[in-house]
Amino acid sequence: MNVRRSAAALAAAGVLAAAAPATAAGPSPSAPGAQAAARHGLYGKGDPTYDGVWRQSLTLLAQRTLGYRPAAPAVDWLTRQQCANGGFAAFRAAPGTPCDGKAEPDTNSTAAAAQALAAVGGHGKAVGEAVHWLKSVQNKDGGWGYFPGDPSDTNSTSVVIGALTAAGADPAGVRTAGRSPYDALPAWSIPCDRKGGGALVHQAAAKGEPQPNADATAAGLLGALGKGFVAEAGASPAKDTCTGAGRPTRAQIADNAGAYLAAAVAKTGHLRSTLPGAKDQPDFGNTADAVVALAADGRMGPAKKAYAWLEKNAGQWAVRSGPAAYAQLILAAHAVGEQPGDFGGTSLVRSLNALGPAPHMDSAAHEKAPDEEESGIGAGWIVGAGLVASIGAGLLLGGRKKRQP
Repeated sequence: MNVRRSAAALAAAGVLAAAAPATAAGPSPSAPGAQAAARHGLYGKGDPTYDGVWRQSLTLLAQRTLGYRPAAPAVDWLTRQQCANGGFAAFRAAPGTPCDGKAEPDTNSTAAAAQALAAVGGHGKAVGEAVHWLKSVQNKDGGWGYFPGDPSDTNSTSVVIGALTAAGADPAGVRTAGRSPYDALPAWSIPCDRKGGGALVHQAAAKGEPQPNADATAAGLLGALGKGFVAEAGASPAKDTCTGAGRPTRAQIADNAGAYLAAAVAKTGHLRSTLPGAKDQPDFGNTADAVVALAADGRMGPAKKAYAWLEKNAGQWAVRSGPAAYAQLILAAHAVGEQPGDFGGTSLVRSLNALGPAPHMDSAAHEKAPDEEESGIGAGWIVGAGLVASIGAGLLLGGRKKRQP
C-alpha cells in the first residue's frame, strides 16, 4: 500500500525515515533545491520515503470521488514516479534516474498509482504499463507479494485486484500457472470452525493456528468482491454469521469476512490495534477500512456505527497522520453515504485539499455553488468517469510488511 499502516506504525516509520538514506540515486534530497523538486505537487509535509506514492494516490482518488479534478502538479508528481518498467516504488527522490535497489518497485504502490491515474483519466499508457508490470510479477498461486518474489499475501493480492479492475481487466482472467488471484484468496480465509472463523490472515502460516488480521480481512473482502478503495453499499448478505465448509467461494469469503468485521465493531464501534505493546488502542485506519468493506458487503448497520465512532474520535488522528488518513475518512464517508464537509464539525475536504495544490471542481460532472465547493458539503459524491469500476482493495494504512533500504 506502500504499506497500510496504523497511526502508530506511521509515526514509527517517520522516526526511521529521519535517519534513512535517500531512496534513489541522484541529488541528495537534503539539499533545499532537490528537496523542493522532489516534493513539488506532493500532498503532505511528512517524509515521503515510505508512503509518497501511496498517499498521493489515495488523495487523488478521494478528490475524484468528491467530483474534483486534481491539480495538474499533483498528477504530474505521481506520473513522474513511475519506473521505466511500469512499476512504482514507494518514493523516488530523483525521478529522472533509473529505479534500482534503493527505489524498488512494489505491487502496492504500483496498484494504488494505477487506480488513481485511471480515475483521473488521460493516462491510459501509464496505467497499462503499470498493469503489465503487475502481471509480470504474479506468483504461481495466482496472488502477489509486496515485492516481486515475496510470498503472496491477502493485502497485496487484493490491491492488485483493484488495479486490474480499474484498468478494465477481469482479475479472473489474469493467470499464472493456470491460477488467478481469486484462486489464491481461499487459502487466507479462516474456516468457520476455527478461532477467528471468517477472517482472513495476512499471509498463510506454515504451521500453527492462523491469526485473524482485520486489515487483511477488510482488504480480502473487497478483493473477493472485485472492488476497491471506492465502494458503495452492496446487497445485504444472506447470513449474519460465518457459514460454509471446505474451500469457500468468492461470495462466501466476502460474506464471512463481513460477519467477522461486523462482530469486531459491534461492541465499541471500532477495531483495536494489534501492534506490539498496544493495549486497547483504537486503530483508526483499520476502522475506516472496515467501514468501506462492511458497506460493500451490504452490512450498513455496523458500517454506520463504525463511521459514527470515527466521526467522534478520528479528527486528531487525521491531523497527525496527514493526507492518506483524510482520504481514508472521505472514502469511508462515501461508502455509507455521509458528507465529508461536516465530519464532527470539521471539513475533511478542506483539510485534505489544503495539504497540497488545490484541485478544481469538475464542472462537466457537477454544478455547485462556490460556498459548497469551499466546505465540501453537497459535493454529491460524484465518481469520475471510469472510477465506478476502479480502485483496488487498498484499504488504507494498516500493519504490513515493508522492506527498508
